[in-house]
Amino acid sequence: MSDDNARVLRALRGMPTSDGAGVRLTRVIGTQDLPDLDPFLMLDEFGTDRAEDYLAGFPSHPHRGFETVTYMLDGRMRHRDNHGNEGLLTSGSVQWMTAGRGVVHSEMPEQESGRMRGFQLWVNLPAREKMVAPAYQEFAPDRIPQATPAEGVTLKVIAGQVGEVTGPIRQPATEPLYLDIELAAGARWSVPLPEGHNVFAYVFEGQALFGDGAQRQPVATQTLAVLGGGRQLSVEGGSQGARLILVAGKPLREPVARYGPFVMSTREELMQAFADYQDGKF
Repeated sequence: MSDDNARVLRALRGMPTSDGAGVRLTRVIGTQDLPDLDPFLMLDEFGTDRAEDYLAGFPSHPHRGFETVTYMLDGRMRHRDNHGNEGLLTSGSVQWMTAGRGVVHSEMPEQESGRMRGFQLWVNLPAREKMVAPAYQEFAPDRIPQATPAEGVTLKVIAGQVGEVTGPIRQPATEPLYLDIELAAGARWSVPLPEGHNVFAYVFEGQALFGDGAQRQPVATQTLAVLGGGRQLSVEGGSQGARLILVAGKPLREPVARYGPFVMSTREELMQAFADYQDGKF
């Protein structure tokens, strides 16, 4: 076993919660057990076949100072904001929204039955970029490249690079890696991890085994693994296979002042965000 192999540092399950107008979620990052994982502030998983769990959606709400990443696995969600931007997120699409100095937006289901499933990740912005103009990077499924790096292993590269395959998302501040990995039972792959990044994996189907040799550890479905300790991660599908997201980001190591939908660097900036929102300056 090489000393360069990453391993599971800790594993934890999310907690049920609701957000928006009562949409049921599982919060995995942003809890007492894992308040954040710099630069990641929050990770929510949503997934249900019950329309009543998602129909109310996320009516207009503000953000400032960070980015939201919505990855739709199943379903249709329409977003609109107060700057005239609008789009439809369908199954397999991703939206990386830089809230910057302020945006008021809504995310509402465009379906009345069937399954809605996906993730929303909050990523911090460095202090120097918290007041940039809002921007969107939005990609339909056919714009997200796929690869088969090993037998029984299929991945979608949303951000970052794996071999010769590069994802469409660009964010120099945190240099993110965001992969959707599907593993057949017993299929194994070793993925290089970006040096100095914080890394997590979230298993949302089946079971995966992370690490090598004596440090190999199984991680069950709906469990997040914080990973570290090496530049290479070995991952293997369990007896029923596995599907997971693997996410890495360069830590900012800056002070964080956050309350609700605002994430700034100081308390004064946080109070200014509230004042600007109330004054209609977003």
